[in-house]
Amino acid sequence: MALSFRAHAFSVEALVRRSAKRKVLESRDEEPSPDCRPSRRAPEAEKRPKAGAESRAGGVQVELEGSELWRRFHDIGTEMIITKAGRRMFPSVRVKVKGLEPLQQYYIAIDVVPVDSKRYRYVYHSSQWMVAGNTDHSCITPRLYIHPDSPCSGETWMRQIVSFDRVKLTNNEMDDKGHIILQSMHKYKPRVHVIAQDSRFDLAQIQSLPAEGVQTFSFQETEFTTVTAYQNQQITKLKIDRNPFAKGFRDPGRNRGVLDGLLETYPWRPTLALDFKAFGADSQG
Repeated sequence: MALSFRAHAFSVEALVRRSAKRKVLESRDEEPSPDCRPSRRAPEAEKRPKAGAESRAGGVQVELEGSELWRRFHDIGTEMIITKAGRRMFPSVRVKVKGLEPLQQYYIAIDVVPVDSKRYRYVYHSSQWMVAGNTDHSCITPRLYIHPDSPCSGETWMRQIVSFDRVKLTNNEMDDKGHIILQSMHKYKPRVHVIAQDSRFDLAQIQSLPAEGVQTFSFQETEFTTVTAYQNQQITKLKIDRNPFAKGFRDPGRNRGVLDGLLETYPWRPTLALDFKAFGADSQG
């Protein structure tokens, strides 16, 4: 007997067919459409250079020269000596700049800012730096060191390696020689600034970063801890081996003899007992 339209709608055959049709529709919904398929990783991420090797901002590219040496120091914990008179950095910050406007005039400058708000101490038995407490950097305003060739055209900057080997670090908060003032046993990182010249201000006079036209670059390899004496012996050895100004500590010849002679004058050397009789003089005289 033929079923009515309403009875057929609720029959077992219709219910099974409806369930199968629902599964087919759900499976189609799960398939991503051509427009919604996961996109491949952006080309910029695939071509991204090694961390710290170079830095980009607004079309300007800055590459760190000597990055391999910086990495060797960074792997064991870079330390930089700071003194009252000021001490030069080794390795020094040297960069190659690309992407500047050839005819535009630029200042290139460097400053050194805290990595965090912690104070550190070196633990000798584990040969590593540990947090010793909090600190306050607000009492010291980061100084800006402007490269002596500034201002210069973009074409000229891009033809040369920009070196900041004359920068000196000091712990003298009253320093008036333009050295960069830092606190001992703290972690810092240098920053390189490319600043477009603006007729509204004279950067050489204000000695601070303007609000506009500044592009800033930093590199993870260049982070360091400030000390008044090297804590890690590996750092001491690497500095002597690679620093051309430490030749006297490596040369066993004439220069080493000069250093040994200077060391003889230090008060911790044992004093000599003179026998006046050997000179033919009376001890009472």
